[in-house]
Amino acid sequence: MSQRRRRLRLGMVGGGQGAFIGAVHRIAARLDDRFELVAGALSSDPQRAQASAAEAGIARSYADWREMARAEAARDDGIDAVAIVTPNHLHAPVATAFLEAGIHVICDKPLAISLAQGEALARLAREKNRLFALTHTYSGYPLARHARELVERGALGEIRVVQVEYAQDWLAEPIESSGTNKQAGWRTDPALAGPAGCLGDIGTHAYQLAAFVTGMTPHALCAELHTFVPGRRIDDHVQAMLRYRNGARGMLWASQVASGAQNALRLRVYGTQAGLAFDQEEPNELWFTPLGGMAERVSRARVKSAIADHATRVPPGHPEGYLEAFAQLYKDAALQIEALNEGRAPPPESRLLTTVDDGVAGLRFIDAVLASSAADGRWQEIGAACSAGDG
Repeated sequence: MSQRRRRLRLGMVGGGQGAFIGAVHRIAARLDDRFELVAGALSSDPQRAQASAAEAGIARSYADWREMARAEAARDDGIDAVAIVTPNHLHAPVATAFLEAGIHVICDKPLAISLAQGEALARLAREKNRLFALTHTYSGYPLARHARELVERGALGEIRVVQVEYAQDWLAEPIESSGTNKQAGWRTDPALAGPAGCLGDIGTHAYQLAAFVTGMTPHALCAELHTFVPGRRIDDHVQAMLRYRNGARGMLWASQVASGAQNALRLRVYGTQAGLAFDQEEPNELWFTPLGGMAERVSRARVKSAIADHATRVPPGHPEGYLEAFAQLYKDAALQIEALNEGRAPPPESRLLTTVDDGVAGLRFIDAVLASSAADGRWQEIGAACSAGDG
């Protein structure tokens, strides 16, 4: 009888009482029973930190993440990895402290608030030989991964057109001025969110999903940022045209003022032989249409795909969604952390985990959009391609 592998010990920075994404990370980490949450610096206020930790069942509570990094690194039973779920401006300093302490990192996106910070994190993760996973959730869906496999095996032919959009309406009104919505407050504050608003928050998700599925990153773009809500200090809408080195063309738009939209992340990819369409609000189906043929609805858990099977948990007809996709990133992170800790190669089924390199690619995209928009939509080179491959 084989011995049960121990659960990895996880810490968390941020995500205290009332924080949406902290609770999501905690659920995702537990779903496949690969992690045990044992430590946290959930708030900079000691009383709130302690109350949040008690509510979440976390044994060791810290009021300061620097102290947490030092203390956990010194313990025989210290954390293996830390989940960073703070506002954007803290991602880089918190990640740096834990990497320096020899602790693996799982970080919310965007990676940092500047490309220089992101590139420094990538160098440090390589230097320390620590995993740095970035939670681009939507790449965890089984059918997003199956779509990638279809592209990889040439089912679409040569890619010609990439169309991706991400529409929300939760910032259609100036709710940040009410003082009652913590998420709106910091996400529209450039000091906390960085120079990119909608662009950094959901535009990077759209960019990453298109790169993840196609295996291509554009080499140039022309873009416009806009702020629709009067008085808002940061963009709430972005649109961009994309050029790929193989001659393909693309369009990306993201908006948080699209009245009536909920979480409408949609990707369409067209090649010389077929096209595919994926809608994150309907993640259990993928549409594949060959040139001149009939549209085929591909159902999750019915596809003959090892890459999708690895990310599937329940039988056909039982819907999987956002939490399972998020959990998939934690599952793949666990597989890679165990391999690194044991000095062996990570298992191939974990290879689709989004990492610090994807985060750096997202920051290059942000920089190019900011530069193009500032130059009234002038075409702008993006820079080096991300780990998804150079189209």
